[in-house]
Amino acid sequence: MQPSVKKVTALENYRLSVEFSNGEHGTLDMNPYLDFGVFKRLKEPGAFQQVFVSFDTIEWHCGVDLDPEFVYRKCERTATQPKLTANS
Repeated sequence: MQPSVKKVTALENYRLSVEFSNGEHGTLDMNPYLDFGVFKRLKEPGAFQQVFVSFDTIEWHCGVDLDPEFVYRKCERTATQPKLTANS
């Protein structure tokens, strides 16, 4: 069973800072997916920053969500949380 997402924060350049239930932290780069299907919605001004934790995964107010296994598998693990931007 994959760890669940406990916290998510939008970073610059369509990246997400993710904290998991097992204490791990990671960065998820969404750039490779933004030209496909529903993910195109995240390129609309302000849409990407409207990210939140829903149940055990990531969702945006525009209706896009991610599979929790995908999130865990694609995150680059970091020893500490990445620095947040001035807009975060």
